[in-house]
Order: sequence, then structure tokens, then C-alpha cells
Amino acid sequence: MMTKLLYLSDAYLKEFEANVLEVSEQGHVRLDCTAFYPGGGGQPFDLGTMQYAGDKCDVIRITRQNDLIWHVVDGVNTPSVGQTVKGIIDWELRYKLMRTHTAMHILCGVVWRDYGAKVTGGNMSPLRARMDFEFESMQAALVQEIEEKINLEANASRDVLVEIVPRDVAFQIPDLIRTKINLLPKGIREVRTVEIVGLDLQADGGTHVANTAEVGVINVVDYKSKGRINKRIVVEIGESKS
Repeated sequence: MMTKLLYLSDAYLKEFEANVLEVSEQGHVRLDCTAFYPGGGGQPFDLGTMQYAGDKCDVIRITRQNDLIWHVVDGVNTPSVGQTVKGIIDWELRYKLMRTHTAMHILCGVVWRDYGAKVTGGNMSPLRARMDFEFESMQAALVQEIEEKINLEANASRDVLVEIVPRDVAFQIPDLIRTKINLLPKGIREVRTVEIVGLDLQADGGTHVANTAEVGVINVVDYKSKGRINKRIVVEIGESKS
């Protein structure tokens, strides 16, 4: 039985109940559903706790192995197969990552719309991220211009919409894949899209805020060349106004 991924439809779900499907020899736990994000696309995995039968343990890592989601816990005791557990997301961490991830999509959307540059790489930590783009050159004036534009978009209070669409429909959407290399596995039948209304539409599996107003101020704190046509922009996320 596969684990139902609750975060795909509700990034704001902080707590959930699930049944234990399997416990590995290492004490890793597999559930019938989970709101813990396992990491991917540059976004780190979630942390939190798991409560069960008067006991609890910390969830210190989420891993994906052959499409199975495992919750790595640090407790001496682990729940048993068939037990009901309550998962609690570290919401402070999750929400920072949601804001950061949406900020990355704002940056990507502006750079694609105004400069036609594809993404060559990216990574994030809470309230800090970097993205690499296909720019031949990058100067301070251009960076300042990009910073001004991305903050205008964040302040525009654009809704962020999530949708699951059939693969054949998804690939009819112009510019859905914004990365230089198409990272979508060939075998998937459905594609999850994240749309910043009026700005950006991409295939994406991570968690996002519901409106760009939640992101906060996006500060470009560094930029550098990573190759002839590969330039890096580093951003930090300031106070959210929501």
C-alpha cells in the first residue's frame, strides 16, 4: 500500500492521524498517509513529532526509497504495525520553507517572463535560497532590477493555486518545465502544477503559501558567475507582512 501524501493538497495541514503500515529493521516507520514532506526539488524534508499510545518520538528525517516514504524517528520505542499515530509538523520550519519556495517561484517567474532565462539549478534552506539561471552576464544594475521586480510581484498579493492534471494535458501547457533538464520521471501519469496567478505556472511537488503576500520581503544578498552562461542569485526572505 502506498502512502497518501497529504501535503500535496493541503500545505497548511499541521497535524494528522495515520495508521502504521510497516516498521523497518532500523526502526523507520511507514504510514498509510503523511503530511511530512520527504524533500525534493531543492526543498528540505520536514521535521516534527509522532505521538502514539501515550508515547512519542521525534521525526528527524523523511526518506523516499523506491517510491516508499519512511519516517526516521529518534525514539527508543517506535510504534507498532497497525497502531494509530498522530503526526505533528514542525510548523515554524515548514512555514519558512513554504515562504522560501514560493519566493523561488516568484524569482523564476520574473526571470523567465522578462529575460527568458531557464533555471539550471537551485536549493533552499529556511528563508534563504539560491537559483542558477542561463545568463551570459550579470551586473549589479540587473540584479537590483530583478530584486525590485520580484518584490513588486510578492506585494501584488497573487494567489498560489495547486492542481493535479493528467500528464498528456500537462505537457501541452507552454513553458511548464522551466528547468534546463526535464526532471519529471517518465512513468508518472499525473503532474502537479503550482500557479502564481498572473505570473508563473510550473510543475512542482513542494509546499507553498496560498498567496504571495505571505512571502515577505525578498532580498538579493549575493550573485555570482558559475560558468559562461550560468549565473547564481542568492536571496534571503525578510519579515512577512501577512
